[in-house]
Amino acid sequence: MSSRPPISRLQAVLLLLLATVLWGLSFPVIKAIMLLQQKNVPQGGTWFVTACALGPRFVLGAVILALFRPVRFWQFTPGELKQGLVMGLFASGGMLFQIDGMQFTSASTSAFLTQFCAIMIPVYLAVRHRRNPGWLVWVSCGLVLAGVAILGRFDWSKLRFGRGEWETLLGTVFFTGQILWLDKKEFAANRAGKITLLLFAVQGLVFGTVVLATAPAGGALPALWAAPGWLELTLVLTLVCTLGPFGIMNSCQPRITATEAGLIYCAEPIFASAAALFLPAWLSLLGEIEYSNEEITRNLLIGGSLITIANVLIQLKPPAKP
Repeated sequence: MSSRPPISRLQAVLLLLLATVLWGLSFPVIKAIMLLQQKNVPQGGTWFVTACALGPRFVLGAVILALFRPVRFWQFTPGELKQGLVMGLFASGGMLFQIDGMQFTSASTSAFLTQFCAIMIPVYLAVRHRRNPGWLVWVSCGLVLAGVAILGRFDWSKLRFGRGEWETLLGTVFFTGQILWLDKKEFAANRAGKITLLLFAVQGLVFGTVVLATAPAGGALPALWAAPGWLELTLVLTLVCTLGPFGIMNSCQPRITATEAGLIYCAEPIFASAAALFLPAWLSLLGEIEYSNEEITRNLLIGGSLITIANVLIQLKPPAKP
């Protein structure tokens, strides 16, 4: 049993905000990886590109976690198996649609639209428990909804988004399931490190299967792995944007409510947008691709501000649990 004292709610919030910083960096990095793949394996379809960007990230993450843990780390309780496997499936669905959608929209827009789960979580909980979550939650959700519509450039005359926006929103359905499953009381005694390992292993298996199923004929994979910058970008994605933030999520999110967690995660696109202002040019040099820095547009500024305000408002709500 660990002798370390449990983290406080404030510490959990701050660490989850740190996780959003690291996840925010992943958006331009993944975008760069996909552009590199499209350049070096032009015959690969969008699902192949998506799976190739995600599979190595989680396979490598699972291997690193396993290598630096004792043998008994592989001993899972039934509850840990149940939680980790289901969370892995939810995360796989969310990642698959989110990253495929990023091929049809900007990294910043994708990051902001992903936060639609901030609305879905309290709505689901309100319906399930037949309980009003409070006016602050509903105001925050309304602000997120408005921000999503502005960022996605929703066409009110035709009532539609583009493919990238729709896929990203579909991905948030799966991410909502992942957040809610992590919040379930029956899993309170589960160990975060083991949940993270299972989460990575399931996603590595799912995306590895998609890679093999969609790979074009010939030496597509060797050509991709040998491409300049591919290994470096994949290592950055795994070591910086995967191992730390997912571990923080699985250990810290249970200290707060799922609704609060969903809205804290709304800070992620702020950091993604900031990174997209300067990081693409550096990544272009590393991967020898054409990836221009993004610019701050009116839609990004207004939509992002609304989502940010929602995240601040929700912290005014008294915590529902310690």
